[in-house]
Amino acid sequence: MKYLWRALGYLKRYRLLAASTFLSLIVASGARLVIPRLTQTIIDNGIAAGRMDVVLWAAVGMVGLAIAGSVFSFLQGMLSARTAQGVAYDLRNQLYAKIQSLSFSYHDRAQTGQLLTRATSDVEMVHMFVGMGFIHLLSAILMMVGSIALLFATDWQLALIMLVLVPLTFGIFALFASKARPLFMQIQQRLADLNTVLQENLAGVRVVKAFAREPYEAQRYAYANQNLFDLNIVAGRLMATAIPLIFLIANLSLLSVYWLGGYQAIAGHLSVGRLVAFANYMMMAFFPMLMLGMIMAMISQAGASAERVFEILDVQSEGAEKPDAVELPPLQGRVAFEQVNFRYFSGGEPVLKDVSFVAEPGQTVALLGATGSGKSTIINLIPRFYDVTEGQVTVDGHDVRDVTLDSLRQQIGIVLQETTLFSGTIRENIAFGRPEAPLEEIIAAAKAAEAHDFIMSFPEQYETAVGERGVTLSGGQKQRIAIARALLLNPRILILDDATSSVDYETEYR
Repeated sequence: MKYLWRALGYLKRYRLLAASTFLSLIVASGARLVIPRLTQTIIDNGIAAGRMDVVLWAAVGMVGLAIAGSVFSFLQGMLSARTAQGVAYDLRNQLYAKIQSLSFSYHDRAQTGQLLTRATSDVEMVHMFVGMGFIHLLSAILMMVGSIALLFATDWQLALIMLVLVPLTFGIFALFASKARPLFMQIQQRLADLNTVLQENLAGVRVVKAFAREPYEAQRYAYANQNLFDLNIVAGRLMATAIPLIFLIANLSLLSVYWLGGYQAIAGHLSVGRLVAFANYMMMAFFPMLMLGMIMAMISQAGASAERVFEILDVQSEGAEKPDAVELPPLQGRVAFEQVNFRYFSGGEPVLKDVSFVAEPGQTVALLGATGSGKSTIINLIPRFYDVTEGQVTVDGHDVRDVTLDSLRQQIGIVLQETTLFSGTIRENIAFGRPEAPLEEIIAAAKAAEAHDFIMSFPEQYETAVGERGVTLSGGQKQRIAIARALLLNPRILILDDATSSVDYETEYR
């Protein structure tokens, strides 16, 4: 529950909407609770006494209360939906910003499908709880407490039956919750596993088809889908057990009321109107209990999802800025490695051992070595994608761990080994680091990267859509656009990580 309480903390920003929702809920519930009293008046003071004026005025009052209850129920639903959307909006934005801020080492360990599920399905579960579950929970509690209070006010002896009904019902709720929450946690994990399989397949669909592995991938997806299916069946069985039990207890209680109340009415100790009013209040107390059973399932699901969301929000990024990090002044471009050791994971094999070198401003430095020797690792330490295990990396004498990430990375242009383009136009991709850059500078960067000629050969030229991950371009074309993207920054430090591996020799030479 602590994670759901944290989620409800996002209501603070919408306190006026939340207060209006709660006020509408109170008015709507109050209107419904008065109606059985008017029913009692119609029967005892109207029909039994032969007074149609009492029947008429009580009926008018019931219609008015029904209309008022409906109007305020509508307001409650509208306001709660707006409030819940606001909470989900804030939670999604905060989660996305957190994912953006997490270090490379975290993303090395995390699966994309898992993160996607937490940012979509899990946030939506929390949204449903805030918009529906929490409001229905408050409504059920108000109606149940109000109905039980009026039951005792109507006939306290008959109301003693509730002393049996309520503990039994809440005992079932407690048992259900203890089993449901870990189950729904597993369901969300299985859903994330399924999304991971789907995401990996879509990302590598060309490889799958090239190796004719479609049957294997279909079997892999079916296996993950079966695991999710099996757990959902278990959850459905659990819910199918709890709700009928509550129905049985409530119906036995109602039967007891009619038996004991009927006996008192025949003996003249209880009026028919009071018995009818009591039965109505009994039903009003029963339906919130039934609703609570359904809400408990939603709470269990939302609680598991909220925990998964806040697991991400609570991650301490390994590459986080120091509180006293300083702005890096304009660089000359001197890079120095001083006795650097590095491991990707704590306790893992060292990738770099006692690495020291200096690259002076204006100097071109080439790193040569066998595959897996740590060339890309060295490159990744300069913009602080990872932190060194021992030693230090400095730019112009500043330890990269002591400066703000923005002021460091804005002065570094980097073309990674794996080229990444985003859906959009060629112009937008080149200007990714400087969205405000004029077209003239974009063209100049493209010319410097030997990309201008092939760009101009397209009908739309710089407005050509590249497709998802640049799928409409060749490997060499994507690399040249990535180089132009880095050059547009006019960086003081330019890093090329095997950036021309897909470029022909003539273009690479130029």
